[in-house]
Amino acid sequence: MQRMLQFQQSSSRASAAYVSLSNAETHVPYFGRLRSYSSCSNTSPTTLFVDRNEELLRQRLYSFLEGFENGEIPNTDELRSFFVEKLGIKDPKRCRDEIEFLEEQISNHDCDDLEPSRSVINGFVAITRYCMYSLFGFEDGLDWSIIENSKKLRKCLVAEEIVDTFTTLPKDFVCSISLSLMKDPVIVSTGQTYDRSSIVRWFKEGHSTCPKTGQKIVDSSCVVPNRALRDLITRWCAATEFGESPDEESPAWVMQTRASMKATKATVLILIQHLAGESELAQVVAAREIRLLSKIVRERGELIAEAGAIPHLVRLLKSQNAVTQEQSVTAMLNLSVCECELNKSLVMEENDCLESIVSVLASGLTLEARGNAAATLYCLSTVHEYKKRIANAVGCIESLVLLSQNGKPRGRKDAINALSGIWRDPDNHSKMINSVGVLALVKALADKDEAVAERAVVVLAVVANNSLGAETIGREESAVAGLIELMRCGTPRGKENAVATLLHLCVNGGAVVVEKVVRAPDLTGLTQNVLRTGTDRGRRNATSLLGLFLNGCENTAMMRSGNREGGFETHVSLPPISVPVSVL
Repeated sequence: MQRMLQFQQSSSRASAAYVSLSNAETHVPYFGRLRSYSSCSNTSPTTLFVDRNEELLRQRLYSFLEGFENGEIPNTDELRSFFVEKLGIKDPKRCRDEIEFLEEQISNHDCDDLEPSRSVINGFVAITRYCMYSLFGFEDGLDWSIIENSKKLRKCLVAEEIVDTFTTLPKDFVCSISLSLMKDPVIVSTGQTYDRSSIVRWFKEGHSTCPKTGQKIVDSSCVVPNRALRDLITRWCAATEFGESPDEESPAWVMQTRASMKATKATVLILIQHLAGESELAQVVAAREIRLLSKIVRERGELIAEAGAIPHLVRLLKSQNAVTQEQSVTAMLNLSVCECELNKSLVMEENDCLESIVSVLASGLTLEARGNAAATLYCLSTVHEYKKRIANAVGCIESLVLLSQNGKPRGRKDAINALSGIWRDPDNHSKMINSVGVLALVKALADKDEAVAERAVVVLAVVANNSLGAETIGREESAVAGLIELMRCGTPRGKENAVATLLHLCVNGGAVVVEKVVRAPDLTGLTQNVLRTGTDRGRRNATSLLGLFLNGCENTAMMRSGNREGGFETHVSLPPISVPVSVL
């Protein structure tokens, strides 16, 4: 394939896929189906010379592409003749080299004019991957020691795709209800933005307040499309190739060609056969490939789930081989991350699947596997109907609590995320408290990893917005001290979230909690610092907290009453201030 990407007058691999024609001032893809060499003028300053044999190989490869596009899987002997005998691709390693080379071309030539070629090369990648498994099988050239000791593979097992999912999304693009990328952002009367489907469901469940600020919303039907934000999200999706654009028509290069999808489906069916087989080595390779296939493109995730991979991955979750277990649980995570709720439904409805994920969470063979299980539960909990089922799974909350204290930093943060998803269903509040889930969040304030501590304070702010949650947090002696410490040493955002959490505690936790807060050392100075340097939301919350500090406990009953009506008002010696509690 690399040979086919080379011109006689070019020795650079990076420039082999695309050639710039100066006379046309445009890019002509070497594999471009819509443009031919005959369209190039003989008087062009740059003349293309194409070897006849190379051209025949190119045409033959296109015939395979067209065959997949028409739903016809090429004959294995023909594929072997072409890839092995003519191109010299004789083993799985060389196949992988070709795939990596082609994917490099896609990433290195990020230009709108080349979008059709990107789809074509995606088709070549899919065909090469299919050939790798249909021609060479799974065990050729592989060895357990390579799989277990490869640093590159170990990096994958830490699941950098999870980091991509949970850390690269701009926070303003994420709906604070569903915790997912917004597809149709709308603004409610309080000025906050939510995904339309999420806020509509929120109102249908009987709520009459803004989820983020707690303010009363008089007319729940009055929402305004946030077109500016929608446009930003669309552009960001296009620039980063993150899943599906909110637009009804996704960019052409995100959508795989029919040939690519047909070839991928054929590959997935081979992978599933090996998942169901007896060879442990073949199983782990198949699970790894499914993990990689489901990592980026949404359509692949749906295809893999619908093809029947989930039951076999569930079986591998129980494997006593650490690599097999890690690969299978991470593949399950990638399928659950997919925006399509069908995937989440297939995972949740599969017999023994939820229980198996919780089992890995509780006693996985590695901390990476346990962390990935927690991340999977977090993704599944973004569907409201599943929050209660997850909470009721035997040992789930308790295992998340243990992981939040004993896991690796990534795993601890994923455990906190999962506890947050469970708490968001009011029916789970008592279970979270009885299973010391809230206590685990309080303890996480003292985590040595700053990112874990700051995620914990965001979740505690949500918990403290409920009277039962606020009273539970207030009973923990370390809670107020941990929040004060975060105000002292945290990031600017962490400090503001700590102020918001303290304010929630005072509003909802009762007189005893208010007294603990107002007597905390350095509260006034630290809050004044946020008042001087914080964002508008941070300053509003700091103003309210300072007003509370000045008045002590006398207004507690009034504040709690106000909060039940959807908002609260602080009363100080200065003119009254009415502000919502805002969490960043």
